[in-house]
Amino acid sequence: MPCTPFALERWFARHEFSTRWTLSSSDCDGLSQAELLAGADAELRALWDGLRLGYTESAGHPLLRAEVAATYAGVAPDEVQAFVPEEGIYAAMRCLLEPGDRVVCTVPAYQSLYQVAADLGCEVVPWKPREAGGWRFDPDDLAALLRPATRLVVVNFPHNPTGALATRGELERIVELVRARGAWLFSDEMYRGLERDAAERLPSAVERYERAVVLSGVSKTLGLAGLRVGWLVARDAELRARLAAFKDYLTICGSAPSEILALIGLRGREAILARHRERIARNLARLEAFVAGRPATLALSPPRAGPVCFPRLTTREGATALAERAAAAGLLLVPSSVFDWGDAHLRFGLGRESFGEALERFGALL
Repeated sequence: MPCTPFALERWFARHEFSTRWTLSSSDCDGLSQAELLAGADAELRALWDGLRLGYTESAGHPLLRAEVAATYAGVAPDEVQAFVPEEGIYAAMRCLLEPGDRVVCTVPAYQSLYQVAADLGCEVVPWKPREAGGWRFDPDDLAALLRPATRLVVVNFPHNPTGALATRGELERIVELVRARGAWLFSDEMYRGLERDAAERLPSAVERYERAVVLSGVSKTLGLAGLRVGWLVARDAELRARLAAFKDYLTICGSAPSEILALIGLRGREAILARHRERIARNLARLEAFVAGRPATLALSPPRAGPVCFPRLTTREGATALAERAAAAGLLLVPSSVFDWGDAHLRFGLGRESFGEALERFGALL
């Protein structure tokens, strides 16, 4: 199976650790290990102190799976399988798809959500949002893309890179459309919990559809990307068995220290999420004021959820050229070209405390 270069990750490989400031990270500020451990309860502190660095259970630590399951309505711990997030995408696509299958995917998107299927020989059909409508993904547009032979629909809400969020009614319509075709629904929910308005938080797809596969983890919402802990949730026992067997050819099992640290973060998630949401709101207000003062340079459709947004660049200079110029000046920007979405948008990340300083650098660059 060929492996198409991952444009976003290759861009980060070039620039992420060689630039001083960033405006385009998709995660929230990382917690220190000391800070995280300080919030551990007695049970988890004892687990940490007595941890032996041997192999772990392939499906994930039982306490970790139970804690994850508790974040969903009606999900049992054995319906949760631990994966590194990117690994989870790859494993799910390989276990669900065969060459020639039809796949519909929200775009722009994190590339592996559609690229694994394309490289496998599937027909990948893009479901595009309407920028003028606040990056809305219209379910009527999805209905027009579905066919009797559609195997998989891939969605991502809250959406990366636009910050779009479906309404509850739209999610229900998406599920109805997918169920009517008997297709699988892969739902990337890595940013669930970072909505601007908590009342707009969507139910998980796995709570609404028996053939849903949900991806999530601690990287984006909890600021614990360095742990590399994520999971897939699936109700279908046969699919879970295939995923478990496929993982034997990947990581086999997770990192023992990472799983305990992730468990500590999950038990303290409400306080962590509240802090990240406050920072995102503060940084979004800064960005809105910045854009308002430069109407000839940028146009912003404010995100409804998550730590990212996708303003349009309204200058003659393309996004890629500007991002290259920024990198040379020590500032990391992500252009829309790495999402295969033209060359007129930039992804902004709102989850870092250093956002204000980086925005000043961007203003000076402009």
